[in-house]
Amino acid sequence: MVASEVIDDLIARGYPLFPGALGENLTTRGITFRDIRIGDRLRAGGATVEITAPRDPCSGLDIYGESLKEEIRALDHTSPRWGMSGFYASVVEPGRVRPDDIIAVVAKLA
Repeated sequence: MVASEVIDDLIARGYPLFPGALGENLTTRGITFRDIRIGDRLRAGGATVEITAPRDPCSGLDIYGESLKEEIRALDHTSPRWGMSGFYASVVEPGRVRPDDIIAVVAKLA
């Protein structure tokens, strides 16, 4: 899961990206990832997912150059880059998710 605002920012800085280019299965808009914490739950269409871990940029992003991974890497919520690389999530309640479905935070851990 990656925020489209991050993708937009990276495109503005010259990276040839698009939704899905960072390997995410779900691209959000309007969610402040800086405020997301492990254990938070989001509703995406008919599904509910729980945030399980920040994503650590992998070698699949090497095609965009080493600088991209360094610009988005943050494994600690105190980092100003927290959330830029996205999050892993597990499905708590399965359901259909379609393009343009609303994705919203439904439960905060703390």
